[in-house]
Amino acid sequence: MNLIQRPADATSLAHDRVYRHLRGRIMYGDVAPGHAMTLRGIGREYEVSMTPAREAVRRLVAEGALTMSTSGRISTPELSNERIEELAALRALIEVELASRALPRAHMALIERLQTINARVAEAVAHRDAVSYIRTNLEFHRTLYLRAQAPAMLAMAETVWLQMGPTMRALYGRLRRTEPPQFHRLIIAALRAGDEPGLRLAVRSDVTQGLRMLAS
Repeated sequence: MNLIQRPADATSLAHDRVYRHLRGRIMYGDVAPGHAMTLRGIGREYEVSMTPAREAVRRLVAEGALTMSTSGRISTPELSNERIEELAALRALIEVELASRALPRAHMALIERLQTINARVAEAVAHRDAVSYIRTNLEFHRTLYLRAQAPAMLAMAETVWLQMGPTMRALYGRLRRTEPPQFHRLIIAALRAGDEPGLRLAVRSDVTQGLRMLAS
């Protein structure tokens, strides 16, 4: 019985490894929008057979991180301005609620952790490292939202981040930022003061104004 299960277990582990690694690359903007892929190429890159590569791609297509044409062409999505606006609106709805739920659990250790992450955001901006910027920016938000203890809501937020990753890299590169997001400091100040209206406004501004400026 165990001998029969081992190949399936190995395939499942391989599929999960490919899925998680490729998902991270897409979310953090390590892959450009419209970047074409093949199952054979993914299998070769991750040293797996076609089956785990195919299963990983299917999951990412279902999450909106990849698109697959009727001919089987796989690529990262190229988002229109309208789609960026839509995803910005989703971020405002979901992330403002997550931040609000996190506020009662925002102890000093969390605030200090957010300050440390924000310093790394500033460092990524100073080096004009788009991938590090996106990674640390999302780490800032995820660290706060984990305190909300709302895993289903956080999963929805991460799905939006995932869909935007490649486009965020292209757009932030074009923007040529020289300063970290000002709203992060306002988020930290609101957390320190226990100011829920201020926190909601700072999070909403942070997740919408930058994106809408990029889409304009």
